[in-house]
Order: sequence, then structure tokens, then C-alpha cells
Amino acid sequence: MSRKPYPSDVTDEEWAFVKPYLTLMREDAPQREHDLREVFNGLLWIVRTGSQWRMMPHDLPPWYTVYQQTRRWLKAGVFEAMIHDLRALLRLAAGKAADPSVAILDGRTLQSTPESGSRAGYDGYKRKKGSKVHMAVDTLGYLLALHVTAANEQERAQVGTLVEEVQAATNDSVRTVFADQGYTGEHPRQEAAQHGVELVIVSLPEAKKGFVLLPKRWIVERSFAWTTRFRRLIRDYERRADVLRGFHLVAFVILLLRRLARILFPAPQSA
Repeated sequence: MSRKPYPSDVTDEEWAFVKPYLTLMREDAPQREHDLREVFNGLLWIVRTGSQWRMMPHDLPPWYTVYQQTRRWLKAGVFEAMIHDLRALLRLAAGKAADPSVAILDGRTLQSTPESGSRAGYDGYKRKKGSKVHMAVDTLGYLLALHVTAANEQERAQVGTLVEEVQAATNDSVRTVFADQGYTGEHPRQEAAQHGVELVIVSLPEAKKGFVLLPKRWIVERSFAWTTRFRRLIRDYERRADVLRGFHLVAFVILLLRRLARILFPAPQSA
């Protein structure tokens, strides 16, 4: 790398982990014109900064090269595979089983933009037009499943899809799912039960006023807060819902990579 590194660049240790997942063809393939690591760095720059594709710095590969390769990676499911393995490693490092038995569900509405407005919906509760990101995480906050809909889609209607993805990602190990009152109803409970999962609704105590830290529920809220460190995920800037979903996967790859690197390569203690 001859250019000056960007803060978003992948480190040598991180690249050693992700390279096998990202290499969809041989390094010496004749159609490869740009270094694969630099293409990945270009994707990280976009997700971190929230900039437009065409404003990518000239010392990174051309924006259209990064975009096309990103679409190939998304289609191949490489980021889901990375998250699966990173999650297992981090859970084992924390003294837990590789596959969780508990998951937490929630949804977050992202404001639409001119690019995403054609598929946006109106969230009457949040009074916001945009897209809704539905997410399931384990008790450490690590991603299990993610689904994108228009903001007018109800959260309870996504339980079946999310739980099915969770069970596919965890070898059917999850037995309990926690969610807020937006997931109440017999239909969501039955949808979860069809996949061998009990849906538990965590309610706000009626006697309490103001902010209350609800058991388990705060974990998924923290995971959503992690994604706000990536400016591309502050609003829905994407024309395609699958790209918005993919950028969330990239964000979690980076978050989990950094956490694993801190475990494997701790900073030296000062004297």
C-alpha cells in the first residue's frame, strides 16, 4: 500500500482473517485490475464516512469497481459467513457456547432519502417515512439475523422471517426470543413456536415513568447504537434494500473483527 492509510482501512491482522472469505477468484486471475484489499478498503471507507460512491478518493480503486465487487460479495453471502464465524469465536472467548440459546428482536426506522424514497413507508409511531431494519442478536449483542422492509410494515409480522433466519444461523439452538410490546399477539407467538422458539414479551412496568432499563431488551438497542458509528447507516441512502442490509452486515463484520483483534492482540501494558 503506497498511499497514506485511512482510519477505516483494514489492519494486517484483520485482512488475514477476511481475505479467504473475499477471494472469489484467484489472485492472479487476468481480469483482476485492482488489489483486493484496496477494494475492500474502499467499501469500508464508504460505509464509515457515508459519502457518495462517486466521491470516493482517487487513491482508492474506482468507485464502480468497488460497487461491482461489493454486489458480488453480497450475492455470495461472504459477510454472513464472516459474521457467523466471528460470532462463534467471540462467544467461545467469552466462555459461552458457540451457538446461543437466546435471541433478542427489535426494529429501527431509518429516514428515507431521494434515493430510497420509492420503496419507503410511513412509520406512524415514529412519525417518519423510510425503511425499517429488523434485527435479531444474541445476549452479547452480536448479529444473528437482519431483514429490511418499508417502515409501515409491522414488527410483529417479521417474527417468522427473523426466527427462521436465526435458527438457520445457529443450527436450531435458540429456544427463547425476547422482544418488546410491538411483537405482542397470538400470530407472532405461533410463528416463533413453529420454529421451536418461545416468544417472551418484555413489558414496561406500569408504575414506572421515564427511562427504564428493561431486562434483555437493552442489548439489541445497544447493537443498533453500534451501527450508528457508520455514517452510511444513519439514514437510508440506498436505492436497493439488499444493499442497505449488506452495509449493516459490513458494519458488524468490522465491529466483530475489531473486538476479536483486541482479544488476540491486546495492547501492550505501559510500564
